[in-house]
Amino acid sequence: MALPVLTAEEQRILGCLLEKQKTVPASYPLTLNSLRLACNQTSSREPVMELSERDIQDATRALKDRGLLRLVWAGAGSRTVKYHQLIDEVLEPAEDERALLTVLLLRGAQSAGELRTRTDRLHPFADKAEVEACLARMATGDDPLVREVQVQHGRDTRWTHLLGPVPAASEGAPRAADLEAVLADGPQARDARVVAAYDAAAAAYSEALLDELIDKPFDVWLLERIAAGAGGPILDLGCGPGQIAAFLADTGADVHGLDASAAMVEQARANFPDLDFAVGRFHQVLRPRTAAAWGAIVAWYAFVHLAPSELAPTLRALADTLRVDGTLAFAVHLGDGVRHTDELFGIPVDLDDVCPDRGQVLAAVSAAGLEVVEWYTRSPVPAEAQTERLYVLARRP
Repeated sequence: MALPVLTAEEQRILGCLLEKQKTVPASYPLTLNSLRLACNQTSSREPVMELSERDIQDATRALKDRGLLRLVWAGAGSRTVKYHQLIDEVLEPAEDERALLTVLLLRGAQSAGELRTRTDRLHPFADKAEVEACLARMATGDDPLVREVQVQHGRDTRWTHLLGPVPAASEGAPRAADLEAVLADGPQARDARVVAAYDAAAAAYSEALLDELIDKPFDVWLLERIAAGAGGPILDLGCGPGQIAAFLADTGADVHGLDASAAMVEQARANFPDLDFAVGRFHQVLRPRTAAAWGAIVAWYAFVHLAPSELAPTLRALADTLRVDGTLAFAVHLGDGVRHTDELFGIPVDLDDVCPDRGQVLAAVSAAGLEVVEWYTRSPVPAEAQTERLYVLARRP
């Protein structure tokens, strides 16, 4: 069987469809807009592309004509076309081979170590040796899918796919920021660093930010609106020392706080002993004890340590605890990289803040099955912080 020869645009499209079919199956097949957003992501893509809808339509038409893609309709009577890849039916790769091929299509030549980290959501390779064994298997046979690439002395062997020309990255060319790098040691190690940092800085954090809303009139306006329309109890996720929960409670809302840092929860309970605060993480969010579902979930900067790949699954899990028409409101920092913090209010810490672009965040909301109702970007506070802030109000349909 002759392997298909794919253009750069076709490689990106099929790579995105393979990826999203595995990581966000509830949103797959992809609409034209979702496919465009996936192709043009600034993280986990090399090189970064700016494909237009026309570019994607032309490339998908060519893929369809070659039996590598199928158009499907969103539902009976719907005019919305969605895109489904057929490359895995043509090549019939094993699950581990499929994961490696997906990342090679999206990011070009990579080492076995890089591939192990970057395929974590697609297939759980035990170690680098297991990746190398899979690559060796893919490189043999009548129609090999990958081959080794010549590299400079002292660098790890790199591998590339054989489904079309892969542009060689210039050594001096700027590389897109890898926002997934925060997961290099795995999510458990990242979570442990985050909790340790906030446990250590809890008292200083509380002292510094307890009255922060005084200088944030926009936040006050938005939180008041959320409280007025909640129609049920509100969860303050990542509550910290409790300042957001206390403000919402002052509006008359039934508020409960949750934070992964036990020291932060201790501060919140000391600051506001009449409110309910508990220790827990995103995946431990349950429905409220006093109602069938949350009327609203507020997460002010609670997601800033998550890699982009984690945002949609996290939002989806939270949405399951919301009432129909309930609101998930959150704020994040925008940017194009990962900011490292080694001191928080004078306390030594080891924290990485992920700063995605707006398109990535809004795409994650849609991928989670939520509807974006409103979004706002605001200038940094304080000005020297250098990152814009994005506020999103999403609705569970």
